[in-house]
Amino acid sequence: MTHFEPPASHRIKLKPMTFELGPSRPPSEARSLLLRLTRGCPWHRCEFCSSHRTMKFELRPVEEIKKDITTAKEIADQIRELSRKLGYGDDVREAAAGVYHDPPTEGFRVVSLWLSFGAETVFLQDADSLIMKTPNLMEVLRFLKETFPCVTRVTSYGRLKTAAKKTVEELREIHEAGLTRLHMGFESGCDAVLNYIRKGITAEDQIKGGRNVVGSGISLCLYVMPGVGGRRWSKDHATESAMALNEINPDFIRLRSLSIREDIPLYQKWKSGDFELLSDDEVVEEVKELIERLDVTSYLASDHIENLLQEVEGQLPEDKGRMLEVIDKYQRLTPDERLNFQFGQRAGYYSILADLQDPYTRQRVDSIMAPIIDRGEDVQKLILNLKKRFLV
Repeated sequence: MTHFEPPASHRIKLKPMTFELGPSRPPSEARSLLLRLTRGCPWHRCEFCSSHRTMKFELRPVEEIKKDITTAKEIADQIRELSRKLGYGDDVREAAAGVYHDPPTEGFRVVSLWLSFGAETVFLQDADSLIMKTPNLMEVLRFLKETFPCVTRVTSYGRLKTAAKKTVEELREIHEAGLTRLHMGFESGCDAVLNYIRKGITAEDQIKGGRNVVGSGISLCLYVMPGVGGRRWSKDHATESAMALNEINPDFIRLRSLSIREDIPLYQKWKSGDFELLSDDEVVEEVKELIERLDVTSYLASDHIENLLQEVEGQLPEDKGRMLEVIDKYQRLTPDERLNFQFGQRAGYYSILADLQDPYTRQRVDSIMAPIIDRGEDVQKLILNLKKRFLV
């Protein structure tokens, strides 16, 4: 995006206004307009999650949501008018860039970014918009499409437990009203793991909810959490997750490796010794086991900084061999090379395994690690501390 700030004579004519925004969205929705339908999470007990834990769950009134949509439209219209005044006509990118860098409100920042990328996608916040009564959700979706006919994709977070309680026909009606994709936390298909992390759902319910969504025509993106079963259930976590995913066959499977931080309840179980955290090597082996057992037509993505091997990505089943070869390549590295890659990747020097072959980058990582090792410090502990910077 071009860095541009409109002249003050035009800038001050923007009428400050905003709308309610939630705290989170998937990385893939960075270019979307954010609209808040609910506050918090209706469950908020998962042991691996810190989001929404202290926030009371609330359903926002339909009229309140529609007012926010109208406000977003008024902000977009102001930016378009500013673009015309600055001589850019209908090309709003320059004017939107200026507003983004110096917005009168956070609502202007969100809308200006959205306009800069074409104003085609919308993400509905917070954790489970699907829990709204079906007629209410449909009313919001229809009003959104009427207000912004340019929108081609509307996505939301949702719980599989909620989807299991909706009928396929209800979900189909929601899809026809405008919802195109659901991002849902799957985490594991192993009942022992789901119970341990207090997910509040069984594998059977996960399968039912997932199949309901797929059957409705809504695109389904499921988030799997490598490492969440710890050492105790690693094998069962991989194999039973693959079994459940095979039953659902979602459009997307996204890997989100477990991040252990002080602000999640699972951290205390780890500190007490009840939960044994997997090493990076063990997580890689678990992911290998999962992929080997998948029999789906899903796209598997590893697009999160917490994942060690982010290049393990592709369309199943045709790319399975290539993804497994990346894992095999990693596992064929010497222990020192694997440690070097783990540290370098977490420190931001490596992105893919081939980066290890760059002598300059490799030497930089070695030069950082050498004094740490000479002092007798635990490199794995340092890597864990580096990982704590990341968000789940």
